[in-house]
Amino acid sequence: MANINRVVLVGNLTKDPELRHTPGGTPVCSLRVAVNSRRRDESGTWVDKPNYFDVSVFGNQAESCTQYLSKGRPVGIDGRLDWREWEATDGSGKRQAVQIIAESVQFLGSRGDGDFGGGAGSGNQFVPAGAAQESADFPAAADDDIPF
Repeated sequence: MANINRVVLVGNLTKDPELRHTPGGTPVCSLRVAVNSRRRDESGTWVDKPNYFDVSVFGNQAESCTQYLSKGRPVGIDGRLDWREWEATDGSGKRQAVQIIAESVQFLGSRGDGDFGGGAGSGNQFVPAGAAQESADFPAAADDDIPF
């Protein structure tokens, strides 16, 4: 059986990127991305529920993220999940977290855009690494057409 660990997100940064370096000198950029899930509440009204994800970007891409991204900017992330565990410094026991290790980050919109500016055909569309970009746009499905 094959193991697959793949994550694709499109969302907005909740804070400015933070750059640091590993002891070996590799740049690491930390991003926090918000992605909304839509669901119906008890009254049947559609509401957005934000989900927040920690993302780490390494190498030259980390430096580019720090230079060109800022809070509120839309981004596309293609990467993998990474689970880690450590002992808390206050002695309260073990801690654990799941983060996303980005393999590619696509800058969406334009500087200063807080939304998904650019629209179809602008060249700012997110395409996962290794995927061919389609020239035709897909029609948006109505929320009621989704089977779950």
